[in-house]
Amino acid sequence: MNYIIATPEIFMLSMACIVLLADVYLGQGEKVVYRKLAYWLSLATLVFTFILTWKVSPASSQNAFNGLYVSDGLSDVLKYFIYGISFTVIIYSREYLEERSLFKGEYFVLILFAVLGMMIMVSAANFLPMYLGLELLSLAMYALVAMHRESREASEAAMKYFVLGAIASGMLLYGMSMIYGATGSLNLTEISAAVASAQNDKMLLTFGLVFIVAGIAFKLGVAPFHMWAPDVYQGAPTAITMFLGTAPKLAGFALAYRLLVDGLGGLGMDWQQMLTILAVLSIAVGNVIALSQTNIKRMLAYSTIAHMGYMLLGLIAGTSSGYAASLFYTITYTIMTAGAFGIVILNSRNGHEADQLDDLKGLSQRSPWFALIMLILMFSMAGVPPFVGFWSKWFVLKEVVAVGHVWLAAVAVFFAIIGAFYYLRIIRLMYFDSVDESVTVTASADLKFTLSLNGITVLLLGIMPSALLGICFAVFT
Repeated sequence: MNYIIATPEIFMLSMACIVLLADVYLGQGEKVVYRKLAYWLSLATLVFTFILTWKVSPASSQNAFNGLYVSDGLSDVLKYFIYGISFTVIIYSREYLEERSLFKGEYFVLILFAVLGMMIMVSAANFLPMYLGLELLSLAMYALVAMHRESREASEAAMKYFVLGAIASGMLLYGMSMIYGATGSLNLTEISAAVASAQNDKMLLTFGLVFIVAGIAFKLGVAPFHMWAPDVYQGAPTAITMFLGTAPKLAGFALAYRLLVDGLGGLGMDWQQMLTILAVLSIAVGNVIALSQTNIKRMLAYSTIAHMGYMLLGLIAGTSSGYAASLFYTITYTIMTAGAFGIVILNSRNGHEADQLDDLKGLSQRSPWFALIMLILMFSMAGVPPFVGFWSKWFVLKEVVAVGHVWLAAVAVFFAIIGAFYYLRIIRLMYFDSVDESVTVTASADLKFTLSLNGITVLLLGIMPSALLGICFAVFT
């Protein structure tokens, strides 16, 4: 058995434990370097894990641990972006956490364990590691959301997230047990072969599929399983909301692809119909309800619901190019969302969250450069060319049209036009509303540099989308 390909997960687990112990024994020291030890160790861990993943990545798909673990193109690409997004989130978070007395070792330890859970999810070739990775991610996220103990809103958000997340995990596990009962296996390859043989109880398989799709829908935050997202996004500290809304979506895509395509591809007609309903509901609910939001974190939550609906369009197409388009959409969405929350953090000051839309008024006068960055991000999310968000929508729409779902593409375009309003409203507030002269934008150099790089990346990917798109297509060929 080739254990070498699982070295990144082993290293990440080891470093998460080391960061935990280092913070316990050294993090309470008086020296600043000791207090920031967990921060620097976490960043170094992500960098070295990235390098390690690149070094041990096999030329072709390989399994380990008796078929429980797989290393292939999809897992490698998703891991690279999970590391990159998590690295960015940690940099964005430092100043924000320090101002609120939340700059603690447990934040970084939980981030690393969440990343480990996502790594296990994207490399799972069996129901067992897939569920274990999902639960490791979920438990870390529940604790992160509740980390601000003095905040009533954070505690309420964590409770809602925990209760509804437990229900969703139970539904997913119940669906997996039904599939196991029908096929006699937990291995995705064996399940796929058993489903294709058509010698199993079709009704039991379909019931199991319904519960699995419901569990996936909750983890992605698509309607009508979206009820947790707005409250959790708003109630959690912004630094934690940023992490919740970015990297786990990459793992959610992997969960959907591994379960539905790799495992239950023989039931494609069934789950494509289910995803069609979920996609239409998500696109409609997300874009329409976002129009009435005054809290930017809540607005971005509904924006996420809509974006996940668009991401599902590529899966509905059921082709390799459709899956590549969905992967491209998920990656670009996380980059855009990280930048948007970065601007919210940049605008925060002296413990003030700056999470209301009115807090962005006059940003162009207070900080012209970062107003431009936010303009790029909002135009991209709205799907305006030449930004990368336009290409994300274009590729998934092209794929559903190619398989004959013209009506679905028309619905998606209609609601995209409606959704453009709430993105353009932010631009109006920044450039055309009066400014409070007493409010200034101040931030550390690392935050400003990373945020600038984030915005420029969105612009460059829009001008030259072929490089990233080529990587996504290579994964599924």
